[in-house]
Amino acid sequence: MRSPVFIIFDIGKTNKKFLLFSSNGEVVLENNIQIPEIKDEDGYPCDDIITMTQWIKLSINEIKSNKSYTIKGIYYSAYGATLVYLDQFGNPIEPVYNYLKPYNESTKILFETKYGPLNILSLETSSPYLGNLNAGLQLFRIKYENPKLFSKIRWALHLPQYLHYIITGKINSEITSIGCHTMLWDFKKNNYHSWVINEGLNKFFPPIVPNAGLHDSTAALIPYLNCINEPFILISTGTWCISLNPFNQTSLTNEELNNDTLFYLSPSGKPIKASRIFLGKKFELEMESLNKSSIDGTEYKIKYENIINEIVEQQIKSTNLILNNTQVKNIYVDGGFSNNLNFINGLVSAYPDFHIFSAKVPQASAIGALLSIKNFNQLNYQNNYFVKTIQHS
Repeated sequence: MRSPVFIIFDIGKTNKKFLLFSSNGEVVLENNIQIPEIKDEDGYPCDDIITMTQWIKLSINEIKSNKSYTIKGIYYSAYGATLVYLDQFGNPIEPVYNYLKPYNESTKILFETKYGPLNILSLETSSPYLGNLNAGLQLFRIKYENPKLFSKIRWALHLPQYLHYIITGKINSEITSIGCHTMLWDFKKNNYHSWVINEGLNKFFPPIVPNAGLHDSTAALIPYLNCINEPFILISTGTWCISLNPFNQTSLTNEELNNDTLFYLSPSGKPIKASRIFLGKKFELEMESLNKSSIDGTEYKIKYENIINEIVEQQIKSTNLILNNTQVKNIYVDGGFSNNLNFINGLVSAYPDFHIFSAKVPQASAIGALLSIKNFNQLNYQNNYFVKTIQHS
């Protein structure tokens, strides 16, 4: 007898995951691969979208041909700020540019000459200026730096919606990708910003529909929203430490924008205030240096505690940006630092009136995508895989 299964593609910048879930939310099969980058016309590393597409289609076909399984649903989450361009025939146009590629200063000046200071636009679009990490500015750059390539583009799809396209054949946009640090979306007007319309770029983005793929950071928040009843902040720790407050919709200030605070959008279009800080990588580099030093145990312990104290101090400053003026009293810490008692105890000391939890949702963004499939039995998941937490006081 065939077992009902759900396929989830969880596409990260480094790791691409294919997961097969049972109807109870258990991982039946997992394939985790890394696809070597290729180079764009300037020799800068970028995604190999053709190989990724082939791998996705092959993975689905292998399950379809396996007599042990019946596919009940397919869904996907992927990192943001990456646009896949399609030609008039629906074929992907290479290259798929790396969002880390430096943004040309001359193009930035051209943009500001046409549309005014970026700090004003940042407030209106809830997007700090981040160069190619602002997907809208990436398309603007192509228009003025590479008109030959621009003339070939018919559609611009964020990566999660490209997955939706190659699996369903449907060309759509989706709000969690359009609304996240893209500089495309006017949060007050709830529409594309006037600069996007003036440049005619809105015509490259197909209609916005629900259930067309998820931005991975938004997807990772979904299991917590589904399982926790009281208002909370999630501090998702990794290379980046991202504080997410789904219960704070207060307008951004210039100070917040200057400290890398922005809005994500939930699948329903609700703003989620978030602040980001590059702490995981900083901790990794500090520890590499410390472990190479030839010092005794006592001095090592002192230096380690100093590193942690600095990390915690910076995390508190970042989290406070989204914590102020809300009624939240619960903070959940997920990811690498959730297992670091020094880090957790630092938060406990800083927030004596809050409940601090170490939390764990394995494969959080994949689970968030799974919970978005309409015919997946969410009750079974909640009964068997409730968010695992440890409260600290």
